[in-house]
Amino acid sequence: MAFKHSFAALLLLLPAFSHGAKVPSLPPARASCSVLPEHLPLKNVSTLPDPFTFLNGEKVRNLDDFACRQAEVNALFQRMELGTLPPRPEKITSTFTNNNNLTINVSNEGKSISFNMPVQFPTTGDGPFPVMIGVGGASIPIPSNVALINFNNDDMAQQNSESSRGIGKFFDLYGVNATASSMTAWAWAISRIIDVLEDTPGHLNLDLDRIGVTGCSRDGKGALVAGAFDPRILLTIPQESGSGGAGCWRISDVMWNEGIDTQTAMEIVQENDWFSVGFEQYVNTTSLLPFDHHMLAGLVAPRPLFVIDNTDYVWLGPESVWGCMSTAHKVYEALQIPDVMGVSQIGNHSHCDFPSDQQAQLSAFFDKFFFGDTKANTSVLETDGANGANEFVESQWVDWAIPRLA
Repeated sequence: MAFKHSFAALLLLLPAFSHGAKVPSLPPARASCSVLPEHLPLKNVSTLPDPFTFLNGEKVRNLDDFACRQAEVNALFQRMELGTLPPRPEKITSTFTNNNNLTINVSNEGKSISFNMPVQFPTTGDGPFPVMIGVGGASIPIPSNVALINFNNDDMAQQNSESSRGIGKFFDLYGVNATASSMTAWAWAISRIIDVLEDTPGHLNLDLDRIGVTGCSRDGKGALVAGAFDPRILLTIPQESGSGGAGCWRISDVMWNEGIDTQTAMEIVQENDWFSVGFEQYVNTTSLLPFDHHMLAGLVAPRPLFVIDNTDYVWLGPESVWGCMSTAHKVYEALQIPDVMGVSQIGNHSHCDFPSDQQAQLSAFFDKFFFGDTKANTSVLETDGANGANEFVESQWVDWAIPRLA
């Protein structure tokens, strides 16, 4: 699917924001890149699918191709797993009160919703400030010179159980039969937060070139989806997101078949509405999916991604997460920016408690990509190996080569 370059296919090392380190950007993808055939050519692939090969079998050979492949993968996730992400609605307005509460009003095709969220402003430093959006809040330490918007994702799309599908303000706007999963609804809402900040330059004294998203566990899954879907999010930090987040379906299935009590696609769709109804037809044969979650993480590239995990919880699938994310790292290697994605897997702490062992790594990502410390060490790709994480054998899962795209 190669095509003539509209300009030199070089990685554009432009300042992505005023204060942080430079990060690369990609050529824009053609609209046709996200158009899928009516009948997908599904194949039974037990290994992790090649992120550098198009559906039609052609190889990704340059940056233009890679941008096009990302658009194709995005469309595949929406059709087969996460449901359709609606575009920007017809009308968006916002108000901000002196008690630091941001309210967003959205209207589309005669329906309207409003949702609000508290904004915690930095206690040190001068603005405009970088801002993190916490899906269900944030359980990682947020630097004192970074703002935090606490997004109530349950208000937008409930996640109480599978029976909560279609309940929430997103579905009040788009209808209970919308194909979007709860996580897609959350990603849509996070994009609306960014919209209202962009619509009023200087609004709240926040730097819109330095936006991040984080969340833990189920909300970590949502943070990863939001970071994958909205390129305006610079820094994505999913924490302990497990299967359906940083874990790969195929690896989790093998773990389960080996007698390991870990979450799989088959179980997860019975537990909650994080994924679309359409995904249910694949949960017993995830090998038919032309993607896995190493490719969801790959949609974040070339923007910074720091995956935080906890090997103490077998249910989260330590081997699946490590194998999946170390494979996702190959996308960043292909772009010649391996230190823009990090993976840190450490146990000996409770679920969603942030251990001091990971503080230096987390700080490095903030320092480099929010504050421009180019000497900060973000070359993080490590696991403590507990609960089988070190049993992942790459040669059994990766049978494709890493191209040099930059």
